[in-house]
Amino acid sequence: MIARHWTLFTSALLLLALASPAAVSAEEGGMVDAAAAFEKIKGMAGTWIGTTEGTGEAEAEARGDMEAKLVYQVSAAGSVVMETMMPGTDHEMINMYHLDGDELVLTHYCAAGNQPTMKLDRSHHGALKFNFTGGTNLDPAVDTHIHGAQLDFREDGRVGSHWTSWAGGKEAGTMEFILTRQE
Repeated sequence: MIARHWTLFTSALLLLALASPAAVSAEEGGMVDAAAAFEKIKGMAGTWIGTTEGTGEAEAEARGDMEAKLVYQVSAAGSVVMETMMPGTDHEMINMYHLDGDELVLTHYCAAGNQPTMKLDRSHHGALKFNFTGGTNLDPAVDTHIHGAQLDFREDGRVGSHWTSWAGGKEAGTMEFILTRQE
């Protein structure tokens, strides 16, 4: 009987240890924490240019021959990164990245007039993935809005900036910017 309790106790402890975020360090698993991800985004400060590709609702907007321009600026004593998409155009949009405790938050200020918020999900240094957590001026079950984003840091120095839109409560399309830092 004691052996059975000991086995159950040991199994429970092992399960708790494996479920604990501290069980595998960020470095061992190749995962990145919010602070390291934020530093990676800060390192993008400057102007990036490239092309766009899209699917679904975004396909008409994303023509491969259309030049994309994104500008990253670190502000507020290093506590926020402002990303300006398509500056100076009718479709200019702003994205703000900041830390909220131990979470990295992204708010997308859309040309559609809504402001979806996303948080960093399980990510690694090569790809930072953000998932929808809410927003203002939108009903996610009905309205078109950005529902996810991902920054892919490629070995050749380029960055892929992926945006997933939702409409009617489901995925409606994607937009991808393939960017190179402007010299």
